Amino acid sequence: MSIILSTPSVDELSPAVDALKGWQYDGGPLHLHSGDLGWHSLGGAEATAAAIRMWSRDGEALAIGLLDGPELVRMAVAPDWRDDEALARRLAADLDEPGRVLAPHGATVEARGAGLFTQLLLKRGWERDEPWTTFHRGLSDPVQDCGLRIETIEPDRAEVWVAVHWSAFRGSPFTDADRRRTVGGWLAMAGGPFYADARCLAAFDQNDDAVAVAAVWSAGPGRPGLLEPMGVHRSHRGHGYGTAITLAAAAALRDMGSSSASVCVESSNVGAVATYASAGFTPSDEVADLRRGSR
Repeated sequence: MSIILSTPSVDELSPAVDALKGWQYDGGPLHLHSGDLGWHSLGGAEATAAAIRMWSRDGEALAIGLLDGPELVRMAVAPDWRDDEALARRLAADLDEPGRVLAPHGATVEARGAGLFTQLLLKRGWERDEPWTTFHRGLSDPVQDCGLRIETIEPDRAEVWVAVHWSAFRGSPFTDADRRRTVGGWLAMAGGPFYADARCLAAFDQNDDAVAVAAVWSAGPGRPGLLEPMGVHRSHRGHGYGTAITLAAAAALRDMGSSSASVCVESSNVGAVATYASAGFTPSDEVADLRRGSR
């Protein structure tokens, strides 16, 4: 049978999630993770389903992409199909054709571990973009105590988590409208189809102020879990709180049965690179997204 490109409905999300979980393994690439779908569901399950593209044959998922905006797709290819030439050519053709999957202007593909597919895009004139570094930490041994009080955030404490996250990644004033919108998104994520495998954590200093946050996503027992995102409040940087919340995140994933913890960061983000290294994460070789200019 031929390879079919489709967009799942909300009711069809479970097979996509199950496939992504099964494609995670220690020593493998940090490609699209089920937790990436979970974090994307801040916009709701319907929006997440609409952003997914699945390539399948005879009912079997072969590759899955998440549109993180109209110009970026984050990909995972089934391990047994990464060297399949027919699939690689179909993926390259679909993603290179302006407007079919990606916007007709500039576009970016994240496809870690899909070597044949990557080479085909390069032959079509795509270029390597900025490098990223993947970090892993094995969880066979207990994780040392992080030294701070850690809280697993429940819905009635969502505002605490989103306020720190806003400060870490936006830095602008946190208005009432921002609060309502971000808390609503967090509640949609926590009430959605992905959050059963997740925890949102907050770290508190000696004054009981929330200083750092992280979210962790399990792919099931014995498989690598994902740390995404992690951030420190702008008023509390420089005190080691990033390392502390990262250690807490690793400990939470171990408690959830994950075999290891993984995270990926721009190689140019010197602070984040240092934080993950200080929390016992080991870097892998740099990887780069692929970029296509306007056509």
